[in-house]
Amino acid sequence: MITKIRSFLDTLIGLVKPHQPKVEPSTPPKPIIEKVEVPVAPDIILQEAKSQARELVIDAKNEALEIKKQAEEEARHTKQEALIIEKRLEDQKSQLLQKESDLAKKEGDIAETKEKYTQKLSEIEEIKKKQVEKLERAASMTKKDAEKVILDYTESKLAREIGRKVKEAETTISEQAEEKAKEILVNAMQKGYADYIAEYTVSKVKLPDEEMKGRIIGKEGRNIKAFEDATGVNLDLDETPTEVRISCFDSVRREIARIALEKLILDGRIQPAKIEEVVARCREEIDRATYRAGEELCQKVGVYNLPKEIVALLGKFKYRYSYGQNMIEHTLEEVKIGVAIATELKADIYTTKLACLLHDLGKAVSEEEEGTHIDLGVKLLKKHGIPQRVIDAVAEHHGDRFSSLESAILHIADGISGARPGARFVDYDSYVARMKGLEDTAQSFAGVDKAYALSAGREVRVIVKPDEATDEETAKLAFDIAQKIEKEHTYPGTVKITVIRDYRAVGMAK
Repeated sequence: MITKIRSFLDTLIGLVKPHQPKVEPSTPPKPIIEKVEVPVAPDIILQEAKSQARELVIDAKNEALEIKKQAEEEARHTKQEALIIEKRLEDQKSQLLQKESDLAKKEGDIAETKEKYTQKLSEIEEIKKKQVEKLERAASMTKKDAEKVILDYTESKLAREIGRKVKEAETTISEQAEEKAKEILVNAMQKGYADYIAEYTVSKVKLPDEEMKGRIIGKEGRNIKAFEDATGVNLDLDETPTEVRISCFDSVRREIARIALEKLILDGRIQPAKIEEVVARCREEIDRATYRAGEELCQKVGVYNLPKEIVALLGKFKYRYSYGQNMIEHTLEEVKIGVAIATELKADIYTTKLACLLHDLGKAVSEEEEGTHIDLGVKLLKKHGIPQRVIDAVAEHHGDRFSSLESAILHIADGISGARPGARFVDYDSYVARMKGLEDTAQSFAGVDKAYALSAGREVRVIVKPDEATDEETAKLAFDIAQKIEKEHTYPGTVKITVIRDYRAVGMAK
C-alpha cells in the first residue's frame, strides 16, 4: 500500500511541474503550423489527486484493520492453547502425586510383610532344629550321617536317570544329525547335477570320396607323415572307405587334428607346407577357444580377476575327461555342490567356491611336468598368490585329514560329483571285472564265507564263518580287506567294507 502511495505522489508531482520549452539553436523560423495542446487545469489535477489520496488512505486503513484483526485472532488462539497445556500439566502433576502416594503406601506394606516373613523364618528354623534333635535321638544317627545316607541314595537314583536321559539324547541327536546330513547332501546333489558327457579317444572325419584318401597319404606317404608329425596324432585310413579315424590320448591334439584335417579336405591343397600352416592356425584357434571356455567357466561360478594363465588352464578342461566325465562339467558341478553344502553349514562360500574351481588345475599341466595333479596344482596356485586356505583345501581334497571346514566340504563335493553312480563312464566288461575283483580280494582272506560287491562297487559286504573268527578278529579283517583293496584296485570315490559275523544255534524239540 505504501508503495502505491509513493507511486501516486510521483505521478502527481510530474503533472504539476511547469513545462519549460526546449531552446533550439538559432535558425531561421520555418513556417510550420504546429499542433496546440490544451493544458489541463491545475485545480482539476489537484482534485483528482486528493480523491485518489483519500481512496489510498481508506485502503490503507482497511488493510491495517485486517492485520490487527488477524493478530488479535492469533493471540487469542495462542492464549487458548496455553490454557489447555497448563490444564494438562496440572492433571499430570495430580496423577504423579497420586502415584507417589500409592508407591509410598506399597513400600510400607512390603516392609511390614518382610518383617512378618523374617519372623516366620525364625520360627520355622527353631521348629526344624527341635525336629532334627528328636530325629537324631530316635534314629541314633547324627545329622551328617543322615545327610550322607540321603545323598548316596539320591545320587544312585539320579545316576540311572541321567544315564537313561543321556542315552536317549545321544540316540535322538544321532538320528537327527544323520537325517540332516542326508538332506544337505541330497539338496547339494540336486543343485549340482550336470549331464553326463562321455569320453572318446578317437575322432572321425568324413571324406567326400575315396580318392581323398590318396591325397591325404601323398606321394610315398609324405602328407600323412607331415600331418602326424605336426599334430602328434595317428591317422587310420583303413577302417572305412569314406572315413578317417584320428586317435590320440590327448583330446586337445585330437581336436586340433580334426579341425585341421577338415579344413585341408575342404581346401583341397594337401601338401606338407600347407599342412604345417593349417595346423598352426588351428592350434591358435583352439588356444583362443580354450581361453574363452575358461572365462565362461569363471563367469558361471562367479569368480573374477583370476590370473590369465590360470584362466587358460581352466579352459583346457573343455577337451579333458576323467573316467569319461568332462572336466568343465565336473568342475561346474562340484562348485554348485560345494556352495550348497557351505551355505547349509555356514562356511566361507567364496573360499569353498574358489577351491572347488581350482582343485583339479594340476591336471591341465600334468602332461608338461612331472608330479601328481595335486602337487602341480598347489605349486601353480602358490606361484600366483592364491589365498593359503584355498591352497590347503586343494592339497587335502584327496586326503582324510582336513585343516578347515572348507577343505572337508571340497572333499565331499569332489566325492559326490565323481563317485556317484552314473557320473562317470565305465564300460560293461571293465565294470564286471572290477566288481569280480573286489569280491575275489575279500574272499582271499581266511575265515571268509561269502563276499558281495554292492552299490556299483561302493560297498563290499563280507560274511565270515562264526566258528573261525571272533568279534575282535572280524574288526581286524575289515581293516585288512580295506588296505588290500586300496593297494590292488583303482576306483573312483571310496569303498565301504562291511564284515558280518552271524552265529546261529539251532535246537530240536522232539
